[in-house]
Amino acid sequence: MSGDTGYDSHQHSRVCSLGGMDYTQLGRSGLSVSRLCLGTMNFGPETSEADSHAIMDRAHEHGINFFDTANVYGWRKGEGITEQIVGRWFASGGGRRERTVLATKLYGSMGDWPNETRLSALNIRRACEGSLRRLQTDYIDLYQMHHVDRATPWEEIWEAMSVLRYQGKIIYVGSSNFAGWHLVAAQEAARRRHLTGLVSEQSIYNLLTRWVELEVLPAARDYGIGLIPWSPLQGGLLGGVLRKQREGSGSRSTTGRSEELKANRERIELYEKLCADLGEDPANVGLAWLLHQRGVTAPIVGPRTAAQLDSSLGAVAITLDADVLARLDELFPAPAPHGAKPAPEAYAW
Repeated sequence: MSGDTGYDSHQHSRVCSLGGMDYTQLGRSGLSVSRLCLGTMNFGPETSEADSHAIMDRAHEHGINFFDTANVYGWRKGEGITEQIVGRWFASGGGRRERTVLATKLYGSMGDWPNETRLSALNIRRACEGSLRRLQTDYIDLYQMHHVDRATPWEEIWEAMSVLRYQGKIIYVGSSNFAGWHLVAAQEAARRRHLTGLVSEQSIYNLLTRWVELEVLPAARDYGIGLIPWSPLQGGLLGGVLRKQREGSGSRSTTGRSEELKANRERIELYEKLCADLGEDPANVGLAWLLHQRGVTAPIVGPRTAAQLDSSLGAVAITLDADVLARLDELFPAPAPHGAKPAPEAYAW
């Protein structure tokens, strides 16, 4: 399980002619996924079903084969609105399901009764069956735990996941919002059962939020767990927010982040100037920076429109040289007094 110290997903990257998209393997698995992952959280609450279907079609046109959702998305408890939208898109045929690496998540509450949340064996079974019905498919490519469950032993979790895998209902297992030591605990428990364990971890990761570099990312690299960054633009703050304000085209995604913007305004201004000097959109530079980080599989982009999806494709083609990467580190330093180093060197000798 371990012993793969210094695992580098970039060594498996390859270019495909499908929309010019790059692909890599998900962690140490043999599964090929696009370097951008389509996030569906806006489908339903922000984006109509018709527009959501158009975005997914456009993603396939661009060669994006990796889609991420969750049973709680749609934010009406127990309904799984977003999964239903994705499921009806699959049901429209045309090879949509077959071309998609489908990732969904469980943990969040799907009802008011006990055992309708978290990671008990009972809820894992029920949640999977519910997602399969809503998604109108008979298998999930990547079944992710949306959060760590401190109350359920790993032996129970892995037994339940193994049953689903043996039944053909899931293929790979991933995590989300785990600490570094949670990844270790999960993998060592899987090792004891001679299981593959986790192949991916979803964490918040962007230039403004680099905490995963201390322990999560090093642990993921060592175990061959592919990192899937969510909120890669910190809710729009790295997507050209100041330029959009000047143009009067501010995004709703930055609503509620006024204090964070105020605290970071000076360096965001310098960041946007650097991007302008490069001739690149700030959002694409933010995504490209993540794609340059060893161990990152695919940042999640969550467009509300097809045009937003189109604009993000440029990130894959951007190469940031050493000088630009160093400048970004100056503007957005790693969260440690000793610079961009993993723990314990980040805070100790």
